[in-house]
Formats: sequence, structure tokens, C-alpha cells
Amino acid sequence: MPEIGALLREGKGKRVYATDDPDLAIVYYKDEAMAFHGLKRGRILGKGEVNNAICEHLFTLLRENGVESHFVERIDPRHSLVRRCEMLPFAVNVRNRVAGKLYERTGLPVGMKLDPPVVEFVLKDTELESDPLVNHSHIYAMRAATPAEMDEIERVSLRVNEILTAYMKEINIELIDFKLEFGRFHGQVILADEISPDTARFWDSQTHEPLDIDRFRRDLGDVAEAYQEVLHRMMGAS
Repeated sequence: MPEIGALLREGKGKRVYATDDPDLAIVYYKDEAMAFHGLKRGRILGKGEVNNAICEHLFTLLRENGVESHFVERIDPRHSLVRRCEMLPFAVNVRNRVAGKLYERTGLPVGMKLDPPVVEFVLKDTELESDPLVNHSHIYAMRAATPAEMDEIERVSLRVNEILTAYMKEINIELIDFKLEFGRFHGQVILADEISPDTARFWDSQTHEPLDIDRFRRDLGDVAEAYQEVLHRMMGAS
């Protein structure tokens, strides 16, 4: 494993470290869990290892289907080597069904299918209100991305949705919604961060039971088991 250097940043579920190569970083996946912007905290045993394996699996799937990301390789159960990106200050939510904050904002029935999918942009500044929505005009005013970059981000986000929706259907999971983050690497905007039960809503196709962080948010129990079940189905489909 490359030598771990200085801590670059730490989020809800990961730490990102520098390496001796300025183009590469190491991600460490934690067991800690957080919801409601830090108001609820806990620990999901083994979550870091599961999320690391899921990210390897999904980023590899995306690469095989023409979508490049920051992911290079999984080093060990909790560490992955990634391209060191300049992260953009906003995230992208892709929604296939009504759930969570979209229900709170609109009152549309939970589970209602969205066709076409809804694409949202939210600021990542934790000092502001909970995930404030922004549009293209806001992003341009902040000089956070160019029109060409926004076109690419939307194109990639919808392509990721197509690939993952089809794949999840094969393992009896419905992709309800998910968050993506992007960063610049040598001037090009690429997919970064993670795709895991921490950042997506995965529902069992038959029971509609959540297999993701919502089990922690809503005190549904069996959180670690749900994460393991997602990985188990993915490995069975490999």
C-alpha cells in the first residue's frame, strides 16, 4: 500500500489522506454513521469494509460501461487508492422515486415513480441549512462549474442512473435515489466520492424494505445486516 500522508479531509463515513504521489490519495472507510447533519450518530459494525467493497464493485462496473471515476483500486478491506481530485462544492441527487426530502418538500406520495428521473443540485457547505438546493444559475454565480462542466455532470449522472438501475434490478434491488459527487482531475470533471448504502436508497424489489442508511435514520434495526445483504447480492451476481 502507498504510504499514507497527511489527512486531507474527513466526512461522515470516510477519511481521505495524501500520498507521496500528488495525483493519488487514499480513502479510509469508517464504521461511524451519522444522520440529520450530525444530530444522530452511531456505529455500524463492519460498514467501512462493506462500503469499500461495494464502491470497488460499482466503480468497476461503471468503468466497464464507459464511465470513468476517481477509483483506482481497493488496497485492503478498508482502504482504496483514488485519483486526488479538486472536489466541487455541490453534490447531485438523482431520484427515481419519491422518498426522503423530496417527499418533505413536495408532499408527493412516497414511492411514486418519477419519469423522467429528477436531478437536483445541493450545496455541501455544512454551515448552511440542510442540503440547500441550488440551480445552474447559482452554480454559475459561485463560479463552481462552467456550463460545459454542468452538461457533462448531468450526462454522467443520468448515465450512472441507467447503468446502476439496470444492474440493481438483476439482484432484486430497486435504486430509489442516490447522491453523486464530482471533482476535477487535471482539468477534467470526473465522478468521485462513493456510491454505497450510505449515499443511496436501495429497496428490496419484493418487500420494499430499505437496505441502506435509512435503517439507521429510522431506527429500523438490522442495519449492518442490510449493508451485508447488498454486498452479498452483488457478489452473487459477479
